[in-house]
Amino acid sequence: MKATWNGTVIAQSDNTVVVEGNHYFPADSVKADYLRPSDTHSACPWKGTASYHTLEVDGKRNPDAAWYYPQPKDAATEIKDRVAFWKGVEITAD
Repeated sequence: MKATWNGTVIAQSDNTVVVEGNHYFPADSVKADYLRPSDTHSACPWKGTASYHTLEVDGKRNPDAAWYYPQPKDAATEIKDRVAFWKGVEITAD
């Protein structure tokens, strides 16, 4: 699978985990050069607290377009050390 935004591949892996329709990419398959820190957090009753990254590609920013669960609850351990995307990030089979 491949995650693309602003014409640039952000992540690519044959080992994604799909949860609630979202592909979670292994953290080491995500190009960290495009990630910027964010102070945003959200809570899911069964996955835990999510943290976010803003994407920045060629000077364009996509706030909070990537998220991950640093310490997922037991029911969501399969997404530990994984990153998912939304807000216009295209997920396609490579």
